[in-house]
Amino acid sequence: MLLAYHQENTIEAGCDEAGRGCLAGPVVAAAAIMPVDFSHAVLNDSKQLSAKKREALVDVIKDAAIAWGIGVVDNVEIDEINILNASFLAMHRAIDQLSVRPELLLIDGNRFNRYRDIPHETMIKGDGRFYSIAAASVLAKTHRDDLMTQYALQYPQYGWDRNAGYPTKAHRAAIKEFGSTPLHRQSFRLLPEQLEIFD
Repeated sequence: MLLAYHQENTIEAGCDEAGRGCLAGPVVAAAAIMPVDFSHAVLNDSKQLSAKKREALVDVIKDAAIAWGIGVVDNVEIDEINILNASFLAMHRAIDQLSVRPELLLIDGNRFNRYRDIPHETMIKGDGRFYSIAAASVLAKTHRDDLMTQYALQYPQYGWDRNAGYPTKAHRAAIKEFGSTPLHRQSFRLLPEQLEIFD
């Protein structure tokens, strides 16, 4: 069972991102403020859930949340500021969308750029510890997967509806065959060096 809060009597927003390790598409973050009495038998780190379970949780989270927000940083911005800064920026944009001002931010991971004057705590594997971070994890992952499925209609040969832009063998094979798209992150190594050198 996940924890409802980290500090008692504090408005906490959980924050998480999806898509840091992808070769294409944006990095997406979400922020969620959940009620202290919220609990759910299935909600967990989005990586531990099937796509079907994640999709079923989206409306549950949005209906129960005191506030939620989503932030997107596209591949062009990622190439300009690097993926770590882009992840922090996506979280900042998600927090910007909250209709209720949090008093504490619970950040999944071990690093974060301070958001205005709101204190934060970084939580390694926080999405498996706190409902608010798990909720943010699900919202970020499902929003990003939906975007990549839409992009797959434009560029079907890369299989983004199946791999979400992650560096699978099939995705890299498609890059090798068809080249990169305007949605690929040019600052990332899209192909292993040996393919670039010997082919």
